[in-house]
Amino acid sequence: MIETLFIRLGSQAHNTIHWLVTAETSNNAQEIIASGELNDAQQLGELTSKAEQRQVKVLVPGCDVLLKSLKVPAKSSRAMRLATPYMLEDSLAEDVEQLFFAYADLPDDIKGNNCFTAIVAHKQMEQWLSWLTDAGIYTQYILPDVLAMPHTEEGWSVITLGNTNQEQVIVRQNIWQGFTLDAGIWQLQWQAFSTEQSEEIDGSGQPVSVFIEAYSPLAYSEKLNISQKSEELPLALMATNYGSKLNRFNLLQGQYQVKENRSNVGRQWLWVAGVAIFALLLSLGHKSTQLWQLNAKQEQVKQSIVSTYKQAFPKTKRVRVSTIKSQLNRELALLGGVGDREGFLAMLAKVQPAFTKVPALKPESLKFDGKRQELRIQATAKDYQVFEQFSIALTAVNLTVKQGSQSNQGDQVTGSFSITNKVVNKNKSTAIKRSNKGAS
Repeated sequence: MIETLFIRLGSQAHNTIHWLVTAETSNNAQEIIASGELNDAQQLGELTSKAEQRQVKVLVPGCDVLLKSLKVPAKSSRAMRLATPYMLEDSLAEDVEQLFFAYADLPDDIKGNNCFTAIVAHKQMEQWLSWLTDAGIYTQYILPDVLAMPHTEEGWSVITLGNTNQEQVIVRQNIWQGFTLDAGIWQLQWQAFSTEQSEEIDGSGQPVSVFIEAYSPLAYSEKLNISQKSEELPLALMATNYGSKLNRFNLLQGQYQVKENRSNVGRQWLWVAGVAIFALLLSLGHKSTQLWQLNAKQEQVKQSIVSTYKQAFPKTKRVRVSTIKSQLNRELALLGGVGDREGFLAMLAKVQPAFTKVPALKPESLKFDGKRQELRIQATAKDYQVFEQFSIALTAVNLTVKQGSQSNQGDQVTGSFSITNKVVNKNKSTAIKRSNKGAS
């Protein structure tokens, strides 16, 4: 069920505003849900909640909109619309620059008119739109109230709107003609209509009378031919005719044309999408920071590896982290043709505590014989006792030590060590086992 909120604005901010909520039934009839009045434009905010989830259609007083039909000698609609303001310039009370011209797409009438325009002051348009904007009410449709009245081929349709103090009469004369005026002025106007019509004679020589379909009680003359219709709620009558084929006109065109407003569901999805995008950007920012930190740490590790490698091999001029493993293997191989890296490293692990205990011994070179599993160390110290202390420290960790020749060079003593793991004599071990067996 489609629900629509109809709002009929006034000419000025202090004028009464009428509103009506309808629902379209299965047989395309309009069912009235609610209706009411607002004292002035400042109370439009009371309709904000009613405008949510509903289509909003706005009516404006016909007294503020001038409907004109004319014949414009132009080949295109664009040229016609450019020429129209200046063709009407002499008959308008204001400068064309201060007026807004909206156009209707209607077939040529019996007089040959091909241009149908509705003229309203920019100031008035902006005032109506500002009221709606301030109230948070969105609409795509604004129609002069006279064009929402029923159209009759024989005459006029008339209805009164408002209370005694602000009562207005809304009149539709034909497809593109009508007027809205105060009820007090109508009392004078119908007399003028009577006088004008009495001077016109039809084909039979009788005075022509105006045929009026009235949807509310009217003060009238006997010379006005009035057909009293069932009394209608004014906005309900206009709501029924608002979307008819003859009333598909909208003042919101040109510079006042608005884009379709997204539904609340669409806005909610956009909000969710915005939050998701924000979370994604936040996550990417966090990951980027982490990546930058990891890259910085990786660079520090690379520099540390290169620095450590150069300390171990000071003669190396260029070190590449990507090939440092092969470079390290090559340097280790140069220590003594090592083929068993695990044996060499294991031997270094056992020797390291001895260096810690005897820091006075300074190694000059290390060589490892993989076949013999022997580590050879060339070292220097201040005296011979240091060499003896180092030898004792190696023996304490189950290493076999052979000291090489030692020589005194100035205030330094140079010597060497041959270091191997202790090996238990298997033959001796077997003999001991057999002896123990015989004794038993």
